[in-house]
Amino acid sequence: MTTQSRVAGQVLIVSAASGAGKSSLLSALRERMPELAVAVSHTTRAPRPGEENGRHYHFVEMASFEAMIAADAFIEHAEVFGNRYGTARSSVESLLAEGRDVIVEIDWQGARRVREVLPGSASIYIAPPSRDALEQRLRARGQDSDAVIAGRMAQARSELIHWHEYDYLVVNDDFEVAAEDLVAIVRAQRLSRERQAVTQSELLESLLA
Repeated sequence: MTTQSRVAGQVLIVSAASGAGKSSLLSALRERMPELAVAVSHTTRAPRPGEENGRHYHFVEMASFEAMIAADAFIEHAEVFGNRYGTARSSVESLLAEGRDVIVEIDWQGARRVREVLPGSASIYIAPPSRDALEQRLRARGQDSDAVIAGRMAQARSELIHWHEYDYLVVNDDFEVAAEDLVAIVRAQRLSRERQAVTQSELLESLLA
């Protein structure tokens, strides 16, 4: 890998209300663009059915999470529905140093923090096509009680208010279209003037010689 590609690694922030389909869309994005890396977050919540430690999240005890906060080990961390979530600084920085684009899945609070720490980051908000569709998706999981679903629906509105803070908005109505929209965003970011100035520096110098 060249020095040029190492310099060009970029963070892609992705946020969405619970039930908007973010995890499924990001899985589809990585199938289409397997070179993308994902920063695996730490969380204090219990694993859901099918989730694997180290793949979906690093599941840790509260004491361990608080120790990481004290050591300034997180780029960002927040509390969501009574559970703590955080993005480890070391995991993101090591992936960027390899020249890889890194997906960071966080809420709007964490997105604000990452933009402060890494101002070159691109941010994407994924929205559901309607409130009814969002509720149907939450119920289709079969994992949450009516009370929890009601809480998630209430939280969704407070999160959606912040969509305008992001660089891109993707509406997950047609799944395949939304997945291709994500691919288009990544490609557009890679074709930006700032990035091409680095990755194509030798070509540009030869053309302008």
